[in-house]
Amino acid sequence: MPDVEAVAARIERESVFLRNVLEEVERVIVGQKALLDGLLIGLLADGHVLLEGLPGLAKSLAVQSLATALGGTFRRIQFTPDLLPSDLLGTQVYDARSGTWSVRQGPVFANFVLADEINRAPAKVQSALLEAMQERQVTLAGETRALPAPFLVLATQNPVELEGTYPLPEAQIDRFMLKVVVGYPTKDEERAIVERMASMHTPTVRRVASPEQVVQIRDLLDAVFVDPKITKYVIDVVFATREPAAAGLPALKPQVLYGASPRASIALVRAARARALLDGRGYVTPHDVKSVGFDVLRHRVITTYEAEAEGLTSVDVIRAVFDTVPVP
Repeated sequence: MPDVEAVAARIERESVFLRNVLEEVERVIVGQKALLDGLLIGLLADGHVLLEGLPGLAKSLAVQSLATALGGTFRRIQFTPDLLPSDLLGTQVYDARSGTWSVRQGPVFANFVLADEINRAPAKVQSALLEAMQERQVTLAGETRALPAPFLVLATQNPVELEGTYPLPEAQIDRFMLKVVVGYPTKDEERAIVERMASMHTPTVRRVASPEQVVQIRDLLDAVFVDPKITKYVIDVVFATREPAAAGLPALKPQVLYGASPRASIALVRAARARALLDGRGYVTPHDVKSVGFDVLRHRVITTYEAEAEGLTSVDVIRAVFDTVPVP
């Protein structure tokens, strides 16, 4: 077992910039703690994030503010039904004067890529982006080109407007480490939003860190200690989504069509480590697993038509699993 105190001290020294980044983003974003935590956890764990929420809830603003505070390159892609893969990845351009071809890289070559309303793009474009997310590289003009580090895709989708949309298949949604659902602010938060943003002189975000610092602190992730009991707890939770009857939840068996895959177990451990890192700890607790569990699992647990008819969602299944599986 590593020296937990030494690791915690190192984390405290090297993660000061995370608090600075969060404070800087909060100059613009009021409330939305779950959203900001999800973005930072995805950043630390090197996992992409899918944001779902109604229009006007500062999803795009939060992503842009985070990119500005970290000093990385930022590109926003508004997905539309007429978008082509070349609009995303880039293309070859012919120069008539010199008679040569050159490569023009697309907006995916950035540290932070905001895929706005990803469910409005056709399947070919979605597949091109998801391939870049998985491989961290793009094949362009017959050459494999690495994407910059860090490379983080933050995609948004609107859950209410279905006209002209192309819902992501379950297998492609699984590529996102986290799915964060963004809700309405409280009355006090909305009052603060109006007072801050209704002025002609709205606050702006300053650069307080660098992409290199992100890469450095990611190296600390593996140093965050995960007790074998925590690993067993994670596996028990994931298996309970696949075999609820064996976990003491026979009532859930007809409600679950597909449970979470091993990719969910990996993502749950990495996200829990990132949660501990954000809190300045060198070890993972069961609370860390629970705090990230819904965002990691909500898009990986597929319910049956019978469950939908009864108004049950994957969140209800996950809640029952966490309430039942013994905590170490």
